[in-house]
Amino acid sequence: MARRSLAREVVLQMLFQVDLNPDVGAQAVAGMMKERLQDPELREFAWVLFSGVQEYRALLDEKITSVAENWKMSRMAATDRNCLRLGAFELLQTGTPHRVVIDEALDLARKFGNENSAPFVNGILDKLVPEEKRTASSESSMEN
Repeated sequence: MARRSLAREVVLQMLFQVDLNPDVGAQAVAGMMKERLQDPELREFAWVLFSGVQEYRALLDEKITSVAENWKMSRMAATDRNCLRLGAFELLQTGTPHRVVIDEALDLARKFGNENSAPFVNGILDKLVPEEKRTASSESSMEN
């Protein structure tokens, strides 16, 4: 497993934990991350993702529900909901290429969700890709 993939997996687990147990604090999450991620650089990457999702959670939920036809966040499976939050954060708030974000989210959905999770996550995240990321991606593939 790629290093950043492992970090994303841990972030998803922490998001799931906090989603279902809101009383779990940031210190506890940081401690769990430290146990699972020995590399300080990976821990930092994971913490940026986790804390970013938490900071932007209301905005992310709003964006997700705006494109998820007939779905409220509360009706989504907890794994799918948190996979979407993580993917949406990376799409909207980081420079990570959209194809990488979606591929990583799909891997997480397949690993932790059910048979419907990956197509569900894919459909929603694809609708959230900012136009500038799509454009930059198609321009770079034309140059190659």
